[in-house]
Amino acid sequence: MKNLMEYKGYIGSVEFSQDDCLFYGKVQGIRSLISYEGKNAEDLVNDFHGAVDDYLELCTEEGKEPEKAYKGSFNVRISPELHQKIAIYAMEHDISLNSFVERSVEKELTAVS
Repeated sequence: MKNLMEYKGYIGSVEFSQDDCLFYGKVQGIRSLISYEGKNAEDLVNDFHGAVDDYLELCTEEGKEPEKAYKGSFNVRISPELHQKIAIYAMEHDISLNSFVERSVEKELTAVS
């Protein structure tokens, strides 16, 4: 079972509170807090969709650009030794460090898919 939902490019988590007998979640990958809940799966999905729609409508009303999750840029912290090895490899193969990392991640994801 996946604990994620997608709607209009936004990814939402799926959690369950046994104490409250309630499904709940929040939109992932953005700073704005967009949360939703439901007594069952259908209610949760509907509230998720409504919460995203409300967020997008509010952004339009306020004349601001909605946040986009996963813009394609992220920081990765690695050891200085590994950083040096990657940089040297990239230079030797006439590719950018970003291209090396992107290719490596794609290769890993393809292997696990």
